[in-house]
Amino acid sequence: LKLEMPTVSLDREVTVLATVPGVVRSLKSCAATWKKLISGVLGEQLKKVPQGNGPLAEINLWRENNATLSALTEQIKLPEVQKVLEILQEADSKFIGDLQTVLSDLKKHHMEAQDNAKFLSTLERHLKTLSTGTGVDVISNTIPSLLNALRLVWIMSRHYNKDVRMVPFLERVSWEISQRVRRVVDLQTLFKQDIAAAKKKITEAKNTLEQWKKCYFTTCIQVEESGSERYWKFDVKRLFKKTDYMVSICQDLYYIFQVTEELHNMFIPELITVTENPKRIDELQREVNIVISPMEDLPFDPFSMESAREWAFVMEEFREDVVVKIVEQIFVQNLKDPPVYKNHPPVAGAISWSRSLSHRIKHTITRFQEEEGLLASERGQKVKQKYLQVTKKMDKYEDEKYRQWRERTEHMLPLLLKDTLLTLSSATEEPVTTKKSVCFTLNFSPEIQEIITETKYMEQLGLPVPEMARYVALQEDKYLRYTNKLKGMLDRYHKLMGMMNEAETKLLDHYVQELWRILKAGHKRLTWKSVGIGEFIVQCTQTIGKLELLVHQIHHISEDISSKLHSIESTNLFKFPHSKNGDKHPGAKEFFDYVKCEQAKDVEQLVRKYSAIPQLLIEVERRVAYTNSGKSPKLASYYAYWENRIYQVLTQLIVKNLQAFNATVLANVPLLQIEAVLSVPEITLQPNASEIEKMTMQSIQDCVEVTKHFVRWMHGTCIECPPQHVKVDEVVTFSFYSDISQSPLVIEQAVLITQNVHKLLASLRKCLNQWKKYDLLWKSDKGAVLDRLAAEKPACVVFDEHLQFYMKVAQEVTQRPLIKDEQFIRLHLAPLASAVKENAKSWLMSLGKLLNELAREELFKLQDEIQVGVFSL
Repeated sequence: LKLEMPTVSLDREVTVLATVPGVVRSLKSCAATWKKLISGVLGEQLKKVPQGNGPLAEINLWRENNATLSALTEQIKLPEVQKVLEILQEADSKFIGDLQTVLSDLKKHHMEAQDNAKFLSTLERHLKTLSTGTGVDVISNTIPSLLNALRLVWIMSRHYNKDVRMVPFLERVSWEISQRVRRVVDLQTLFKQDIAAAKKKITEAKNTLEQWKKCYFTTCIQVEESGSERYWKFDVKRLFKKTDYMVSICQDLYYIFQVTEELHNMFIPELITVTENPKRIDELQREVNIVISPMEDLPFDPFSMESAREWAFVMEEFREDVVVKIVEQIFVQNLKDPPVYKNHPPVAGAISWSRSLSHRIKHTITRFQEEEGLLASERGQKVKQKYLQVTKKMDKYEDEKYRQWRERTEHMLPLLLKDTLLTLSSATEEPVTTKKSVCFTLNFSPEIQEIITETKYMEQLGLPVPEMARYVALQEDKYLRYTNKLKGMLDRYHKLMGMMNEAETKLLDHYVQELWRILKAGHKRLTWKSVGIGEFIVQCTQTIGKLELLVHQIHHISEDISSKLHSIESTNLFKFPHSKNGDKHPGAKEFFDYVKCEQAKDVEQLVRKYSAIPQLLIEVERRVAYTNSGKSPKLASYYAYWENRIYQVLTQLIVKNLQAFNATVLANVPLLQIEAVLSVPEITLQPNASEIEKMTMQSIQDCVEVTKHFVRWMHGTCIECPPQHVKVDEVVTFSFYSDISQSPLVIEQAVLITQNVHKLLASLRKCLNQWKKYDLLWKSDKGAVLDRLAAEKPACVVFDEHLQFYMKVAQEVTQRPLIKDEQFIRLHLAPLASAVKENAKSWLMSLGKLLNELAREELFKLQDEIQVGVFSL
């Protein structure tokens, strides 16, 4: 908005310009335009209303009015405008009077807009929190400070200190609070939440609405006590009619959730997490939720006062018959499989469940009776009649359940108490030593424990119980003590039997048979009515303890023997010499001699460990048979078991070492060296392949013959067999060698090593074949060749070709690699290369000598011819 400025010049004095008709006419025209513009703006501003129902809309309106009117006011204050007004006042005071009236209105309305915008801005922070703050608790905390700020505005403002301004503004605040609560208590989401969370949300919403009203009245008192002449005597109904109605709706919603929670709790004992059948509980929960699910999609807004009648009908229907209907539905659907408390017996639990349902609807009907006229109506009478029918069904259900339980208990309990303490898993009475799978089990019927539990809960329910059932229930601690001790004893027994292998079971046959004899008393003679149960448990426990001690002692000795056998089995029988000076490796004979020497040292250690085993077995004999002869008949099978273990260990010792040796043969790591030599007319290995294979076979044989040092035991003992004199000069020692040397595993490894060494040597011979191209050096008849050349007397070029050939051979041999590594063998070619080179040099020397002789002969002949020619001249 911009005021139109005059086009005439205003440079002269006001009194002078006021006398100029043309200037005055122009300024009047301009002033008339200003008046029309300002009047129009004021009219528009006064017609404007807040764009929204909230209090922030009213603040924004005053802020916009202030901005618009400030723009016009600032233009009126311009010097040029003021001079125009002065000139018109001087020229025609009557004309300027109307304009001054409009300017006065502008000033008044501008000051009001400015004042209102300033004071209401102090409320903006609180109102924004009220409008956008997260959580109902934020709204509740904001209301007191907002009303306190409104009280200050009432006292200090020149315009918002009247009912006409403050009441509409408070209505807008009330509307904002109600809208925030409606957003929080959204039925579509509220009924999908956890009940506790929904109740909390409703409570917070209700408290917020009540907080608004409470804080309002507190502020009224503060305004009155402040000494202000203007009190808050507003129309309370106008301010709180809507919020009070919403409080009542929140109370109804809370009641719905409260009833729903009670319906859940009446068939969900304690906590869902401790029930026997959580899936069943989930089904029951869904049944209750189905009843209240229509609340989620009501065709009307319950918070709207226009829908008060519809909501009242919904609540009346819910209060009067929903609980009875739900309880009846739950009762009928769960008669055969009622949900019970965890650890509650089925019958007493079912009766408790039925009574909890009955109590719930009785509690509901009682509350209805307390509300005057609720059950007096026709519909109320129908609900009451339905209630009586349902409770009658429940009473009949409880009576039938109790009668069936009492009859069964009186019949079954005497029979159950006649059961023996223990049962066998097999009907046969074979000795445990021949059938370890036979085991004892506790024969305390779970039905006895169930009867005890039922009896206790039946008495809690006030129902009479059979005398025998009461007696057994009083003995519950004793039965529990017996069953726990018997379980512990049987666990020890089965664990003990599981600890023993077959050899140990046979070894301890006598001890096991004695324990079996004691345990059979619990299987054959003793029942749950017997008086000797405690003594039986003590006797069994003591016998098992003695056998446990003996088994642990035997296991300790067995571990010592196993440790020695493990040490024997893991011994390395193929220790190889280290290379000399890094590249220098031992020869084949030196290599295999070293292996044999190291084996001899290891055998001494192995035999020493083996010889210590019989003494350990004699220790077992002393503890089991109370003798120390090493040949007790009671331990014959145990001796045989360990002798077989020794055979297996020695077999593994040989097989693993042969496997390791075979791996060494195949590895590309040289451990020994041989040489390639020229043995005219052939190129051979030194030592030759046959000798190497023979040394390899001997090393394998030496390894297997290690077992000759392990002397077998005499039959049924752990005593070594003495040497047997077969003939006068022949002594035979029985060892493990005869069996192990025939083992297919050992034979297989021996054959495999031999084959691999044979392939290796064949590969090395193939390498030597490359040198056969030089065999003319030593296979040709040097004398015959030289005689033929001497007779032919070829040209020097021929001799030169021969000499170049042998020089090239000597040079070529020098450049060839002189070491060939093939798996575990290093082949030295230097001796062969040296021999070839020497043969080539020999040919060079012989040819040079022949050439020299022929040249001398030709020289002497030429000399003679020259002399003859000279003399002829």
